[in-house]
Amino acid sequence: MSKRILIVRTDRVGDVVMITPMVREIKKTFPDSFIATLTQPNTTAILENNPHIDLMITDDLKDESYKKVIEEIKRYKFTDGLLVLPTERAAYQLFRAGVKNRIGVGRKLYEIITFMKSVSRKNYIPLRHEADYCMDLARKIGVITDNIQPEIFATEDEKEWTNNFYEERCINENTFKIILHTGSKNSAPNWREEKYLDLVKGILKKFPDGNLNLMLTALEMTDGFRKEIKNLNDERVMDVSHKITNLRELIKVISGTDLMLCSSTGPIHLADALNIKCIGIHCHRNINCAKHWGVLNKKSINLEVTKEYCDSHCSNDKNICNFEDGIQIEEVIKHIEIKK
Repeated sequence: MSKRILIVRTDRVGDVVMITPMVREIKKTFPDSFIATLTQPNTTAILENNPHIDLMITDDLKDESYKKVIEEIKRYKFTDGLLVLPTERAAYQLFRAGVKNRIGVGRKLYEIITFMKSVSRKNYIPLRHEADYCMDLARKIGVITDNIQPEIFATEDEKEWTNNFYEERCINENTFKIILHTGSKNSAPNWREEKYLDLVKGILKKFPDGNLNLMLTALEMTDGFRKEIKNLNDERVMDVSHKITNLRELIKVISGTDLMLCSSTGPIHLADALNIKCIGIHCHRNINCAKHWGVLNKKSINLEVTKEYCDSHCSNDKNICNFEDGIQIEEVIKHIEIKK
């Protein structure tokens, strides 16, 4: 009997990107398998057009959706359920849907009650990448691999959409395109907007006559920051945040850029999976550091606050983070090279 595998990850954008290596390696190991994902509706955009996925199920995490999701899981008679991030809701959904081989992470009480198998992150010692921890669940069902590179797929029609997006803004193929995403929605330590403004000024100063375009994509930019950007009076800097209406459009815009500048949050993982060069900024503590959440593609650079800075400027438990001054603007700018 062929495997019918459901991979569950109902959290945020960067987290869902991390299951894409699992999907690929499971399908490679079990080419006749039926692979489905269970995510929140907004993150299915990450998995669209993925040739290794046969079905996408969504759960909006509302009370009225709980039983509907169970019934949908039942319908497909899954042999294996991989609960990549433990949640009580999903654990009981898999149990009540009759998925026989259920694997979670750790030993939560609800996992014990539902007789779920598990893998352990062993208190993150030794520390590994999030995509590698995700892959442990695939390894539990027989996958043997060290390939944890995320991937996102774009169709030819989407590539044409991307070209049109840039052409409509008079950005031609010879222009070096940089995306600066200043937001993080509190998913990771981040710079203040004032520092990002200085970064923009520094880039423009380094390349005064450069054939470049610097696009801002974060919806959470403040009106004050937008005004400061406008006051630069440089047509090479462009706020496109309100021209991007959904996550899939953000993916398509990122797919056409040459460089992504971002903290350790969702958009930089999208760029990584699209094989776009990134300069990522990370704090040093384990939960956010480059070893755990860094960009994996070989084009990219992960900049991280040093241990010495972290030890002297952050709280002993690292919950209070003085990330702001741990990486200087000049350190980011020196890694930017305009090449076409």
